[in-house]
Amino acid sequence: MTIDDSHSWFGTYTGIVFITVAALPFAVVTVWAIARRRCRIGVAPSWAWRKSLAEVGIVFWTVPWVAMTMLPGSRAGAVTSEVSLVPLRDLVTMPMYQIVGNLLIFAAVGFLVPVRFAGMASLPRILALAAAGSVLIETAQYVLPVDRVSSVDDVLLNTAGAGLAALASHRWWRIRSAPSEPDSLGSGASCPTDTSLRKVMQLRRRPNR
Repeated sequence: MTIDDSHSWFGTYTGIVFITVAALPFAVVTVWAIARRRCRIGVAPSWAWRKSLAEVGIVFWTVPWVAMTMLPGSRAGAVTSEVSLVPLRDLVTMPMYQIVGNLLIFAAVGFLVPVRFAGMASLPRILALAAAGSVLIETAQYVLPVDRVSSVDDVLLNTAGAGLAALASHRWWRIRSAPSEPDSLGSGASCPTDTSLRKVMQLRRRPNR
C-alpha cells in the first residue's frame, strides 16, 4: 500500500472507525495505568477508577467524532465555505444518520464531564461547554478548505446531544471532591493490579466460539 493509498483509506469514515476500534486495547491499558497510579497516591479505588474511566472515555469517544466532522468533501479546495445561520432550516432536510451523528459528537462530554468534574455538574454548564466546542468545529469548517457547511443547526444538535447525555448520567454526577467519598459505583471496587490487566488483555485476545 502506497502512502497515497493509506491516506485515502484512513482519511475516510471507515478508516477512522477502524483506528478507533484498534485503539480500544490501548484505551483499556491507559485507564488501568492511570487508576493504578491514583490508588498508589491514596485515592479511594472507586474514585480512581471513576476518574480514569471518565477522562479516557471523553477523549476516546469525542476525538473520532470530531475527526469525522473535519473530513474534506469531494469539492474541498475548489469551492468557498458556506454558512447557514437560520435555525432549523437545515434540520428539516438533514438525513437521519447526520442528525444522530450530530447528537452523538459530544455525548461523552455530556455524560462523563459532570461525573468527573464537580465544577461541571450543572446542565447549563454542560450545554455551554458543548455549544462552545461545536462553535469551534463549525468555525474550523468555515476557515479550512474542507467543503463543509457551517450550520447553526449542527451547533443546536451537538448541544442537545450533550444535554441529553448529561441527564442520562445525572445520578452519578460528582458533587463532592474528597478522595474518601463513599463508593457510589459499588462497594466491590478495588485497585488495579498487573494480574487484572493480564486478565483483561487475555479476554480481548480470546477467539469467539
